[in-house]
Parts: sequence; structure tokens; C-alpha cells
Amino acid sequence: MKSSSSRFLTEHAASLPDIVPFVGPEALQRARGNQFRARLGANESGFGPAPSALSAMREAVAESWMYADPESYELREAIAGFLQVGIGNVVVGEGIDGLLGITCALVLDRGDAVVTSDGAYPTFNYHVAGHGGHLVKVPYRDDKEDFAALLDAARAEEAKVLYISNPDNPMGSWWTADEITALIADLPSKTLLLLDEAYCDTAPAGTLPPIDVANPQVLRYRTFSKAYGLAGARIGYCVGEAGLVTAFDKVRNHYGINRVGQIGALAALRDQDYLADAVRRIAGARERIVRIAADNSLEALPSATNFVAIDCGGSTAFARRVLDEALARDVFIRMPGAAPLNRCIRVTASLDDEIDLFAQVLPQALQAARD
Repeated sequence: MKSSSSRFLTEHAASLPDIVPFVGPEALQRARGNQFRARLGANESGFGPAPSALSAMREAVAESWMYADPESYELREAIAGFLQVGIGNVVVGEGIDGLLGITCALVLDRGDAVVTSDGAYPTFNYHVAGHGGHLVKVPYRDDKEDFAALLDAARAEEAKVLYISNPDNPMGSWWTADEITALIADLPSKTLLLLDEAYCDTAPAGTLPPIDVANPQVLRYRTFSKAYGLAGARIGYCVGEAGLVTAFDKVRNHYGINRVGQIGALAALRDQDYLADAVRRIAGARERIVRIAADNSLEALPSATNFVAIDCGGSTAFARRVLDEALARDVFIRMPGAAPLNRCIRVTASLDDEIDLFAQVLPQALQAARD
């Protein structure tokens, strides 16, 4: 029986399942009744933001009675200068998640085909469903997004949108700049590519192709949530052709970001020395996770992100047991949600003491899972 309140929902909204993309660590802690000792499942940066960004945000707290600049002019100007594009080619929003939702609102009509990889970032799928798109999923191949199959699906479905992340979440794999450029050249003429580059700062040289703001078929999304250490500030940006980017102003929440985060992101962008150091520390933690996996006879997948996917041996059920046993020992990790990716657990690169705890807990979790 429908609730009395459901009559106010649109037919489409009422048809959507009662799900959320992620169960947050806070919800897990409430259910368990105690805190995690290591938070290694949300791809945040335990190394935190630059001290200069923290200082700028502390000063900005006293001015929290003011709204943020609705145009994010200074931040957009700084991003544009950093990327050597025009300020009209940059829009700032509530993280990449918020910007993907705005994009779906702008470009999707009911029933439009959207092609993505099965097991890729679930929040994007959530936005597609919310805006009435028809989601078409293509399996991963060798733990990477299958560009050839994605393009074939985009052509067959006459897709309005193709979503790809590079480097990839949840596996940490990546494609080279030349391969991304070739993909863009092969796009069907009516398909818009959404290129999620949340992990671009931790990617190896040669991963990111030049930004071409003259091409109206590509939108590129970046964030201050990962290597910059500002996940809680919720500041991301999208770069693309000016006519498409300025269309965001038609539907975005102009006061949707907070002033403290806006100021912190500007200071963080200006402190590239700290970013370089954070990337170095992330790489070091990533290497430790790889060694810990090897010490436990597990294979860690190559990663260009701030996390590492660890193959637990091919069994989804076993990987789930390992995950549950780690959670039971107060170490928060996650696992991919679709086969065959979900034979893995996923561990965020973080501070030494948290990685130490993971090293202690993993053999216990493996033994308990085997028993």
C-alpha cells in the first residue's frame, strides 16, 4: 500500500528504489555502537589539507555569517589560470557529485541512453536514475574500463552521455593521455563524454590529455576532495566549452557551496608545494598497502589513485567475509559492488598508524574468513 505522502511525488520519483549510493562510515558506527579505529574506506586523505588552507579556513569561520560568492569568481579565476583556460570555461560546485547531478539535469530527457561501466562510481548512476535516463552498463575488462565496448554501446544505444573515470574508481586503474585522446576522437557525434578526473592529482605523468575547451563533446570534472584533503569542504569544478559550462548557471544552486570551503580551496590551489608532498605521502602509503597484501599472499592491483584494490582470491563471498571481519575489528574498508570487481577489498592510503592497524588486522580477518 502506498503511503499517503507518496501521492505528492511524481510518477517517476515514486518509481525509484529506496536506495542510497553508499552507506557511510558514520551509519556503520551507529549500527555497531562504537567508533572505527582506522577510516580506510572512503578515499579521503588522512594527510589532510595544506596548513595554509587550514589557516585560511580558520580566519573565514568568523565570516560565516556571509554567503559564499555565488559566482566563485576568485576560485574560478585561480583554477582558470592554473589550467590556462578562460574563466568562462570553469564552473564550481558541491564536489564532483553535485556537478554530475547538475549535468544530468541539463542534458538528459526522459529515456535518454547513458553508457557507463558496470561497477563504476555509483553516485553517477543515482543521478541518471533520478533524472530519468536509461542506464546502459558495460562490464570491465581486465579490471579496467573497456573503452572499445563502451564506444560500441554508445553507438548502438545512440547514447546522449558516456561516463568514464580516469584514473578509475573503484579499481585504481588508468588509461594514458593518448588513449583518452583516441577515445574522444572516436565519440559518436551526439554523445557527450563526462570525464571524471577526481584522482588526477595522484596519477602518473602522461595520464591526462591537454584540456581542449573548444570541444563541446567533453566535460572534465576535478575536485579538492582527494589529494588536496578537503573532502568535507565539498568543492569540485567542471571544465569545458564555455557555452556548455555557462549553462550550469541555469540550474545550479548559486549559494550551494559554503564560504569556508570556497576560501580553503583557493588557498589549497595556491599551495602546490603541499600538494606535491601530499601526493608523495599518498604514494608511500600505497606502496605499504601493496607490501602488506603481498605479506598475506594477496595481490594488490596497480593503482594511480589514493587507494589500492586487493584481490582476495577470486571469491566474492570470501572478500565479503574479509571485509566484515575487518569491520568487526574496527577497521573501515570497502569493496567494489559488481562482479568480478567484488572479489577485491579496497583500502585508502592514509597515515602510518592507520596503515599499521590495517597490517595488524588483515591477517586476523583473513584467518577468520577462512575459518
